[in-house]
Amino acid sequence: METRSDFPRAETVVITGASAGVGRATAREFARRGARLGLLARGRERLEATQREVEDLGGRAVILAADVADPQTTETLAQMTEDAFGPIDIWVNNAMASVYSKIVHTPPEEMKRVTEVTYLGYVYGTQAALRRMLKRDRGMIVQVGSALAYRSIPQQSAYCAAKHAIHGFTDSLRSELIADHSRVRVTMVQLPSMNTPQFVWVKSRLPQKAKPPAPIYQPEVAARTIYWAAHHDRREVYLGFMTAAGIKANKVWPGLLDHYLVGRSFSDTHEPRDPNQPDNLFSSAPGEWAAHGPFDADAQDHSWQIRLSRHRTAATLCALGAAGAVAALLWRRHHRASTMPRQLGRPAAVPQ
Repeated sequence: METRSDFPRAETVVITGASAGVGRATAREFARRGARLGLLARGRERLEATQREVEDLGGRAVILAADVADPQTTETLAQMTEDAFGPIDIWVNNAMASVYSKIVHTPPEEMKRVTEVTYLGYVYGTQAALRRMLKRDRGMIVQVGSALAYRSIPQQSAYCAAKHAIHGFTDSLRSELIADHSRVRVTMVQLPSMNTPQFVWVKSRLPQKAKPPAPIYQPEVAARTIYWAAHHDRREVYLGFMTAAGIKANKVWPGLLDHYLVGRSFSDTHEPRDPNQPDNLFSSAPGEWAAHGPFDADAQDHSWQIRLSRHRTAATLCALGAAGAVAALLWRRHHRASTMPRQLGRPAAVPQ
């Protein structure tokens, strides 16, 4: 196992939404490399459990049980992290909230709450990071996004809108950093369906239990991708073939996807939803959930697409080489066919 001694300098990293799901898996991924972490979530017990996992893996952590929708929260987290460990190197915005509901049935206060957590929480975190990183002219901000930042789906309007807003906000920030000749960097990681507890505790008006559409990935796949994105200067990183394909297809056939996605926001579980299931929209939901949700049997623990994406130059060269080899083979066959003796096609001469 890699420990802090395997790395020349322990990085200081902030992660919001760190008590479960992708955030918790990402905290463990950084901890394996000896990172010093500032962790934020509302549920103190799960956050303390994440802290213990981090320290068991060789990292260190300070925690703050608070609501990311309050702008003072991320400022407090940033200050306590730097007081404990020094300058923040990487800031990962990940906290989210959602509602599974048709627009007409979603009360204004629920729309507002999702926006405050899933969009403004990222804004507040980014501002807290920038107040420190800009002065030092270094640092990386990672926005954990979704394929839904490009292609909205039914019954998740507030969440999709928030992810779209994060994408637009991040593009503005990137341009400002370029204009200021800043060495602070920002990237956005667009995720596919993930096996996280959100499908258990998100507020829902669906008649059945919620399950994301296939393919589903384990949160550790996202965590490895986020760690990689934090250490490479990519504008965006897409995780999963369906994420990349969906984003590209939406640029070409958005109207077709409007019709195709009807009824395809969730997989059919055929299991009725418990109307008394606690949700986490306005307060932390109870339970001992960690990184994984209830779909381990369906979730993939790797992505060939992200492996190709990480080595896209080599992959492109290999593809070009393969295409060149096929073209050369076809040319040789054509050339041989065109230079064969014409006599082979004539009838034999009759003796006189």
